[in-house]
Amino acid sequence: MQGFKRKLVYASLFEGMAIVFTTVGLTVFAGHDSAHSSAVAVASSTIAFLWNFIFNGLFERWEARQPRRGRNFARRAAHAIGFEGGLVVMLVPLFAWWLEIGLWDALVLDFGLIVFFMTYTYLFNLLFDRIFGLPSSALPLDVPPGPAARVR
Repeated sequence: MQGFKRKLVYASLFEGMAIVFTTVGLTVFAGHDSAHSSAVAVASSTIAFLWNFIFNGLFERWEARQPRRGRNFARRAAHAIGFEGGLVVMLVPLFAWWLEIGLWDALVLDFGLIVFFMTYTYLFNLLFDRIFGLPSSALPLDVPPGPAARVR
């Protein structure tokens, strides 16, 4: 699976699960009621869904120009850090406003989510690539996309 379809399936699965994790995390660890937590989880996931398309498009464009193909630990870690770093800039002000807390408290709250989501992003990408194969940007130039492109 390649192109827009891959990005749509990826982002939908990723953010659907993220809404559940964020709602539970904010309810249990931050002490907010589940309705308030789920609303901010949906808002943050909507932002992350859009960021997902933008960031992954840029990342795959960069990745396609690299002389070394594939996705090793360093490339996967760079992807997770870059994606989550962009979200910090967007979500900390949202959390501060929505949860009626200061920016510092929102950053501390977001830090807990960042630690969780960096791990989640790394593992989700690994599993997604194993199930659906690598994107064309990570394939060796002589391997066509398809079942043979599965991550080993």
